[in-house]
Amino acid sequence: MHFSLTLTASLALSAVQASPIVKRTGPVTTPKVNDGIILNYALTLEYLERKFYQDGLANYSQAEFVAAGFEDPFYTNLNEIYEDEKTHVSFLDTALRTANITPTVELEYTFPAYDPLSFVTLSSVLEGVGVSAYLGAAASIMEKDYLTAAASILSVEARHTSYIRASLGESPFPDPFDTPLGFVCSIASRAKVQLLTVHLQNQVFSLAGAFITGGSSPVTLPFMAFPRLVLQCTQYYYEADRSSVTFSGAFTAAQKFSVDKDTPIYAVFFSGLDKLPVQVRITAGNKDYKIDRLPAGIAGQVYVVLSKSSTAFNDENIIAGPAILEVYPKGQAPSEPLPKCP
Repeated sequence: MHFSLTLTASLALSAVQASPIVKRTGPVTTPKVNDGIILNYALTLEYLERKFYQDGLANYSQAEFVAAGFEDPFYTNLNEIYEDEKTHVSFLDTALRTANITPTVELEYTFPAYDPLSFVTLSSVLEGVGVSAYLGAAASIMEKDYLTAAASILSVEARHTSYIRASLGESPFPDPFDTPLGFVCSIASRAKVQLLTVHLQNQVFSLAGAFITGGSSPVTLPFMAFPRLVLQCTQYYYEADRSSVTFSGAFTAAQKFSVDKDTPIYAVFFSGLDKLPVQVRITAGNKDYKIDRLPAGIAGQVYVVLSKSSTAFNDENIIAGPAILEVYPKGQAPSEPLPKCP
């Protein structure tokens, strides 16, 4: 059973037109955070996941999942994943209150899942984002007890991801390394106990913000969503070292960042521990950016941003993204069913 994870991710990131998360319209200064902000950031993601599974289990019955090809005990295991997410919310909320830090609250969400198959496919995307978020944030956590707890949650989220991917007929472990999106700080920077510099965590916040449609939190996180990066729909699966990728309307949008036709822009692909830049070109219509071939060696759930630099992939240089692609090794994409464009 295969379903276009890339198409699902694209639909998810374009489904919400009005999000309460602030979107940047130009270059910004990188924010700084502490452990309390990191925990509230994690709680924001866990609330989103909890609500996603709560809605899915309310909307689709065990019989409907079986009819969609997810045979028992899939429904039972899906309920267990929901219970895990509930526990994560409770744990993080308690940890924040114990530290006399105000926790965030559940917001309002919209999830573009319309049947059991699209629900499970979106689950794979969300769980993958969760793994990348925890992995990216881990190095910036100062308190050892918090670090241990985050690692414990991360390992469970990784098992969720593998199980869901296998249920969809995808490789449960497509890369030797998971992909961190997040807090980039060196060991030396740990001397700065109170404040840590964030470089890429806005990427994860951009992904989460696509599902948040309303609500009010007593906590203001110092992150801003990047402009949306839209992948032009394709009726073929993405393959490393073979497929082209078109970013719809991306050149038009990039001009808000003082970009013109002579400015070199790079599509930077995050896969495992690799960050691989590929220079884009402007298409004939002068609206889109395109690359003619994905880099070799990427696989699974891959993230891509547009950057003004081919070496420094930080908030000051990223102008759009991330978008999510499901990438197969060259020559190993499924022959059917082929992805369908809406």
